[in-house]
Amino acid sequence: MDGKPATRRGPDFCSLRYGLALIMHFSNFTMITQRVSLSIAIIAMVNSTQQHSLSNASTEGPFADAFNNSSISIKEFDTKATVYQWSPETQGIIFSSINYGIILTLIPSGYLAGIFGAKQMLGAGLLISSLLTLFTPLAADFGVILVIVVRTVQGMAQGMAWTGQFTIWAKWAPPLERSKLTTIAGSGSAFGSFIILCVGGLISQVLGWPFIFYIFGSTGCICCLLWFTVIYDDPMQHPCISVREKEHIMSSLPQQPSSPRRAVPIKAMVTCLPLWAIFMGFFSHFWLCTIILTYLPTYISTLLHVNIRDSGVLSSLPFIAAASCTILGGQLADFLLSRNLLRLITVRKLFSSLGLLLPSVCAVALPFVASSYVITIILLILIPGTSNLCDSGFIINTLDIAPRYASFLMGISRGFGLIAGIVSSTATGFLISQDFESGWRNVFFLSAAVNMFGLVFYLTLGQTEIQDWAKERLTHL
Repeated sequence: MDGKPATRRGPDFCSLRYGLALIMHFSNFTMITQRVSLSIAIIAMVNSTQQHSLSNASTEGPFADAFNNSSISIKEFDTKATVYQWSPETQGIIFSSINYGIILTLIPSGYLAGIFGAKQMLGAGLLISSLLTLFTPLAADFGVILVIVVRTVQGMAQGMAWTGQFTIWAKWAPPLERSKLTTIAGSGSAFGSFIILCVGGLISQVLGWPFIFYIFGSTGCICCLLWFTVIYDDPMQHPCISVREKEHIMSSLPQQPSSPRRAVPIKAMVTCLPLWAIFMGFFSHFWLCTIILTYLPTYISTLLHVNIRDSGVLSSLPFIAAASCTILGGQLADFLLSRNLLRLITVRKLFSSLGLLLPSVCAVALPFVASSYVITIILLILIPGTSNLCDSGFIINTLDIAPRYASFLMGISRGFGLIAGIVSSTATGFLISQDFESGWRNVFFLSAAVNMFGLVFYLTLGQTEIQDWAKERLTHL
């Protein structure tokens, strides 16, 4: 993979593969809005003024807790909608349930997508998640137990959809366009976070909190129609693809296996150091991102004495920055490759370095500029923005070293990221409980150290050549 890729170009932005990237962007947009809808709606669902007392370290991850303390004012919500007497502890269980569901399906869904096809796995996951989103208001009327069950199953469905995407890109994305296509698709998550943070509270105030679920659940159903109509697992099977684009894709990719795989070379994977380099990159990346996005409202309101709930735009800026940097990073990475300015391994390590080093610098600087409102906000915006440059680095590196097992390995990689998020949130809560100001300084220094460990590990052991165990001739041994 590190050799010179084919340079003959096919049609670009009017092509089917870019249409696929946009539909996948829309799918990721839909899933993240469905995932965090409850985090916004619960402010109106719970008849309590103590919503802000919820722990910022719940295990749902970076998005949910940011929204729990977001810009949505709890006054003037539609009083016609039902309210529930859910304690903060109960709400924490509800929030975390979707994450446990995602963990349950991350690895098996990636493997099954390689056998049965990503189109069916992703489409089914998106459809189930959308239907359960529509059902959530009714489930709340039946009781908190049913809400927890619905959220857990919804997490399992979204886990199916998250990991299967790389199976599609293994067959649709030419090497010179992988960064662009995957970042266009992946940026939907950050853009969805930005949109729902901006409009979720308005929907709840004007229409009532159930309409948050109805609107974004219906959006997901519409996306499913596009998905099952337009998406195909293999460009060879698509009835509408042009001969030129099909030839461009097939000529630029390694020979694809003609039969579905039945076995995964687990032993070879466990002993593969370049694969562990990717896992450590995921662990480091999610460690700092989870801390920043989870504790963002608390950090700003406590140290800068700013009530972030009064400013939805301020709360959403990190997400729009993340979406922008994701897309721009992908464009730049593929530009460097298409012009033969840098080798593939150099591009992957360059963007991994930028995505781990720059956020670390910003994090270490935060304790020293805490007295400056403007500089602090800028740094908090830059951390998730620059972190997403990793999307053109180790995040898509499994497509380089093992395209046949990309979805399966992505599931494992995201598992490392989720573990990092849980550990970092717990560690942060412990450190800042000892002493707030010195605790935050220790949190940022520790995060920078974790990032540097992951960066050195990846720079030392990361590769882009297809591994021997990932080649068809060795997968049947």
